[in-house]
Amino acid sequence: MDYLVNRELSWLKFNKRVLEEAYDSKVPLLERLTFSSIYQSNMDEFFMVRVGSITDVEKDHPNKRENKTKMTSAEQLNAIFTQVRRLQPQAEAALNATMSDLASYGIEHVTFDTATKEEQTFLELYFKREMKPFISGIVVNDKLPFPFLKNKELYAAVQLQSAKKKDITIGIIPVRHEHSERIIPLGSGGKRFILEEEVVLHFAHLMFKGSKVVDRVLMRVTRNADIMASGRDPEFRDRMEELVLKRTKLAPVRLELSDEFSRNALDYICKKLKLKNERVFVSHIPLDLSYLFTIADNDIPELKYTVRTPRKSSALNENKPVFAQVKSKDVLLSYPFESIDTSFIRLLREAAFDPKVTSIKITLYRLARNSKVIDALCSAADNGKEVLVMIELRARFDEANNIYWSKALQKSGVKVIYGPKEYKAHSKLLLIKRKASGGSFDCLTQIGTGNYNEKTSRLYTDLMLMTCDREIAEDAERVFDCLENDTFVQETNKLLVAPLCLRTPILAMMDEQIELARNGGNGYIAAKINSISDKQIIMKLVEASQAGVKVDLVVRGICCLTAGVEGFTENITVRSIVGRFLEHSRIYIFGKELKSRKIYISSADYMARNTIRRVEVAAPILNEKLKKRISDMFDVLMHDNVKARIMQSSGEYVRAVRAEGEPEINSQEYFYEEAYKKAEDTAERRERMRVNREKGKSAKASANKESSENEKTPKRSRPSKKKTAADKK
Repeated sequence: MDYLVNRELSWLKFNKRVLEEAYDSKVPLLERLTFSSIYQSNMDEFFMVRVGSITDVEKDHPNKRENKTKMTSAEQLNAIFTQVRRLQPQAEAALNATMSDLASYGIEHVTFDTATKEEQTFLELYFKREMKPFISGIVVNDKLPFPFLKNKELYAAVQLQSAKKKDITIGIIPVRHEHSERIIPLGSGGKRFILEEEVVLHFAHLMFKGSKVVDRVLMRVTRNADIMASGRDPEFRDRMEELVLKRTKLAPVRLELSDEFSRNALDYICKKLKLKNERVFVSHIPLDLSYLFTIADNDIPELKYTVRTPRKSSALNENKPVFAQVKSKDVLLSYPFESIDTSFIRLLREAAFDPKVTSIKITLYRLARNSKVIDALCSAADNGKEVLVMIELRARFDEANNIYWSKALQKSGVKVIYGPKEYKAHSKLLLIKRKASGGSFDCLTQIGTGNYNEKTSRLYTDLMLMTCDREIAEDAERVFDCLENDTFVQETNKLLVAPLCLRTPILAMMDEQIELARNGGNGYIAAKINSISDKQIIMKLVEASQAGVKVDLVVRGICCLTAGVEGFTENITVRSIVGRFLEHSRIYIFGKELKSRKIYISSADYMARNTIRRVEVAAPILNEKLKKRISDMFDVLMHDNVKARIMQSSGEYVRAVRAEGEPEINSQEYFYEEAYKKAEDTAERRERMRVNREKGKSAKASANKESSENEKTPKRSRPSKKKTAADKK
């Protein structure tokens, strides 16, 4: 069907939008380096997970076709590799252009050939003294075993001249070691530099004395990382630890080279790695761009974004407990614009030490390395609270971190459980129970779109609702009961809970808008999500479009639906916003009029893995002020004309065009400006209130003092008037 797009190719289009930031002249130079590095790390993960998964399917089911676009695994892989090769020259051009511009600021990446003679002499000594003693060359041929090449590690490979022309002998040198320094400074305070792998490659011949090096190249292997475990038994965590170690040894899915290499030698390496030549990619920029984060840390303010720091939420008074404030009104928090420390972390700390709090239950998916969330939960357990933590050990690439924290929590007396046997628990849910008067309890429920992670809360846009709504608390309690018992929520009051109670009500609310449009009303559906690939939801959106429902989608990444296709999706618009912060919040909107509009925030994207194969939670926004706030936020996103790209009916994305006279709107900067203004207004208002209180206290004290002095001062006696005879007359 013309309006359906392959998931993997859609993701590559997203990464292309990331790459666009790396050569956008409006992005500060050092920030462009960051986007180049993010583009490459995204691509690494894509090959490890998605290409790895498709490769496994190809081996087991070579003729199986993908549900939506009917492509076999081989066809998908061929299309992926073609698109990646098309993107590579753009990635190279972006980094080269940025480094060229940075040279005028003294930041210069030199090669051995562009280094001065003095620098070349220094590098030769440096190699012999600081590098050669810690690395070794491995000779490989048909008589000698081929070494294991670690995932994403750098190696120098050389072809050694063999006595027989038909025989192939390879020399391999691992570049990194425990004492290695990736960036070798050459001058300008370390701004002029060369990379260690370039030095190793240049002097590789010194590692194989007695042999002639006839060709040389840097190489890097990417390995499959698609692991999955199920179970909840006591040994589950131990199995996960074993799987994390096993992942480092899975089959290669890609080989990257720094240049063309001898065909015979390359064929030999591919044979040993069991890789086809179609999986070999040549890059004329460094194979590992992670060093760019270090370069981007150079302290040159004019080459960076304006410094932004999360503000205190104007919805919370720092002088009153958070629980008490949420009891009187629902609170909505928006990250990174508002601070997680002065809101959510503060709530957890207060709960940990509040004698009336009896229990804390929370789901954890990804955590910061030095987690304040863990500290608060451990403190709560130490203080005798009942603390239940559902921690998902299968959070990809965070498995080891979560295993570590699960052990730390258990040592503090926290009850730790894991996700359902066959499903990941991806929800962001917290339930705090507190004693109230008369022996009853108050409950505070928090539902979020993002992880309880202090680091990413400064980098990702997310929303968090805190409410004391009793029916929502009852739903949250059901979620935790089911997580404990390895079952699923089958009915709810107000929350939407996957896998059984989320997709069906979403489709039903879409049906309401379809029915409204068919009866002549203004049907409207909107969503802000990371990805959309759930076929049932896609087909329902197509049905809505055909019925005349206006559909607005803000989709950061994968979008398997093409907008604007005549007869199918002409009433659908799709926007993608890629900018300084990672767009991560999920919002569902049903209805045009604000009063009747239904709005939810959620941890779930419109992907089948989220809607029917994970535990996810969506929360309704019931407070009218908060509904308006989210509606206004979505409206700003729809009017972004700086970082928004609009999908065309061809499936390609073009930047939003600013109309003549229209103000420039960068939604992320807009929200930060708004947060700063609200914080300043709140601070000013509270300062005025404080001054007025002080004035009131001062006036009252003065009045009391005057009254007191009047009471203490004896009254002066008046001279008595004696009536004279004349007066009497």
